Amino acid sequence: MSLSLPDAITTYFNISNGADDTHIADYFTQDACVFDEGELHRGRPAIQAWMRATRAKIEYSVEPVSVSQQGNTMVVTATVTGNFPGSPVQLDHTFQLDESQIQSLEIH
Repeated sequence: MSLSLPDAITTYFNISNGADDTHIADYFTQDACVFDEGELHRGRPAIQAWMRATRAKIEYSVEPVSVSQQGNTMVVTATVTGNFPGSPVQLDHTFQLDESQIQSLEIH
């Protein structure tokens, strides 16, 4: 990753690309939520389960290509390539940060 991103977001993308997710609690707040593909996942256990299920369902890689920030909101545009229809696609990952942790993530 050549973009300058906070550690929590860098780790999120590393986990998305297959890195060990056992320390996910270090990067998401206790009550964090993720909205992806029309579904809301709230809390660390639900987010970890969502990430594992997604990786089990499809093979993919995520490469951040641009970033913009306004206050505690950071939008990272990433190219997602994998074995799914329409691959590759560019998706915006909108992160709300709470100090050094991810409070929310919306992928669209």
